[in-house]
Amino acid sequence: MATDEQAVLHASLDVQLAWFLDEHRAMLVESLDGLSESEVRQRLVSSKTTLLGLVKHAAFVERVWFDEAVTGRSRVEIGIPRGPDESFDLGENDTIASVRSAFLDAVAASRRAVGGLGLDDLVRGNRRGPLPLRWVYLHMIRELAQHCGHADILREQVLAARGRD
Repeated sequence: MATDEQAVLHASLDVQLAWFLDEHRAMLVESLDGLSESEVRQRLVSSKTTLLGLVKHAAFVERVWFDEAVTGRSRVEIGIPRGPDESFDLGENDTIASVRSAFLDAVAASRRAVGGLGLDDLVRGNRRGPLPLRWVYLHMIRELAQHCGHADILREQVLAARGRD
C-alpha cells in the first residue's frame, strides 16, 4: 500500500473522501501528459468526448458542484456553460496548458469553497435542493472515476495510433 494511502486508511471520512477525490483529479489531468495538442483533441468516439474535452468538462463539474451547489451562485455568474454537453466544446484558445490550468484553478476554488464545512453540512445551491456535502463528494468521486475510465481508453487509442504511424 502506498504511503499516502496508508496514512489515509484510518483517517476520518472527510479526509478519506478528499483523498480519493484528489486521486481521481490527478489521474484525469495526468491523462494529458506526454501527448500533443492534436492528440488530445482527437475525436475517437461518436460523441464530443476528447481527452482535452474531458478535462475541460471536469473543470465545469468542479464549478457546478463546489461553486454553484455550495455558494448558490448561478452558472452565468460563475461563467460556465448552462449544460454539461457544452462543457466539452473546445475553442481555438483551448490548449493543454490552458485547460489544465483552468482545471487546477477550479480544484483550488473547490477546496476553498468547502473549507470549514463538515460532511453533514447542507449545501443549498443544487437544483435537487439542499444536499449534504458528503453527497457532493461522493457524486464527484463517481463522476471523475467514470471520466478517468474514459480518459484511459482514449489515451490508449491515441498511443496505439502512434504505433501504427
